[in-house]
Amino acid sequence: MILAAKDEGRDRWLGLAAAALLVFGIYAGLFIAGTDRFQGPPQRIFYVHVPAAWIAFFAFFLVFIFSVRYLAWRGENDDIRAHACAEVGVLFATLVLITGPIWARPIWGVWWTWDPRLTTSLILWLIYVGYLMLRAYMTDPDQRARFAAVLGIAGFINVPITHLSVVWWRTLHPGPVVLRRGGMGELPATMHVALWSCLLAFTLLFIYFVRKRTAIERLQARAEAAHAGAGG
Repeated sequence: MILAAKDEGRDRWLGLAAAALLVFGIYAGLFIAGTDRFQGPPQRIFYVHVPAAWIAFFAFFLVFIFSVRYLAWRGENDDIRAHACAEVGVLFATLVLITGPIWARPIWGVWWTWDPRLTTSLILWLIYVGYLMLRAYMTDPDQRARFAAVLGIAGFINVPITHLSVVWWRTLHPGPVVLRRGGMGELPATMHVALWSCLLAFTLLFIYFVRKRTAIERLQARAEAAHAGAGG
């Protein structure tokens, strides 16, 4: 009871900190960061779109790690954490697929094009939606965890492909701005404030959501075990 109360208190403060940082980050992106000289106001979606993509990649990396751990040691907690990270990762990947076309429409003149970065991002989203569907429709807990772990490992292959698609292929999508040599210096200080504020806010939100989903998954696992113990 005491530990549960402490966890609730931590989660509450974590959620409040994430919300406050997100409000500040969006404000900074709209009113503090300067207007991009090439793309104009639509570029401000960058401060949501890019951090969301980074968090989605990070979430799927954690799915990969926890899936490997599960197959190696069959730990229920690893399966639960992989599931929670996948759910939250899909949430952020969905945000990427929503903000991307909104940004593309005034810049490219179209909502969507089968550009390598866009196509690989959509495939990545479909892989992890498939992961969640597999978990939803399989009833045997052990078999579900094994199959999901294999898909979580195999699906991660598309993460570096998506990230490097702008380097490997000709693409309309802008190349790396921050994660390249000299990239940090190309952004004005005010843009850094907005970008890193939103990234930190999304990171805290990710942790908050994963903690909540992990707690719920543990309760569901206990309920499944109790149901199985009672003879189904």
